[in-house]
Amino acid sequence: MTDAKICGVKTPEALEAAIAGGARWIGLVLHPKSPRNMPLETAVALADMARGRVSVVVLMVDPADDRLAEVLHAVGPDLLQLHGDETPERVAAIRATFDVRIIKAVGVRTEADVKAALRYLKPGEIADILLLDAKAPPGADIPGGHGVPFDWTILSAVPVDTPYMLAGGLTPGNVREAILKTGAPYVDVSSGVETGPGEKSPELIERFLLAVKTAKQSL
Repeated sequence: MTDAKICGVKTPEALEAAIAGGARWIGLVLHPKSPRNMPLETAVALADMARGRVSVVVLMVDPADDRLAEVLHAVGPDLLQLHGDETPERVAAIRATFDVRIIKAVGVRTEADVKAALRYLKPGEIADILLLDAKAPPGADIPGGHGVPFDWTILSAVPVDTPYMLAGGLTPGNVREAILKTGAPYVDVSSGVETGPGEKSPELIERFLLAVKTAKQSL
């Protein structure tokens, strides 16, 4: 198993490729503006296929409590990824209300952004894992999945042993370098293993996960 998440899985073929490659997590996107969005029924079916084989993450953006209740009850994910403008207080409230482990995604561009993001990380109370993504371009409709990397040197502001995922512009071609340069414990990919918006490639998923394994063996 590799410490990687394949996010935006929409089909059984992509799911099976992620599992075969040893991904630790798969992400199911429930955000209407995303090309990786899916009906709740599809998320339930994929989660049922994945259960016991890979950890399931549901990604939502600034969800209301009634929608959260519906999704969490139906899908039963291992973790909830919040990818909107949720404050630390809102994240803590969601965790307390729904008793679910949380990944909080935060867009970063500078070292100051990274330091500010760390306020979300409080396992057991706020977020268990921090996902550091490239800040979305101005005017973007969705917060992530743009395939844009950021300057990895800003991650020097992250304390050692911080449970975080590196995201943003990762591909089979650069993820090994990203891991070796940053020492990131986990990585997350979405558009970097697609042939088009929301169209996952089993071959690219396989290549990405192999590159992660190779990098981990080199550390």
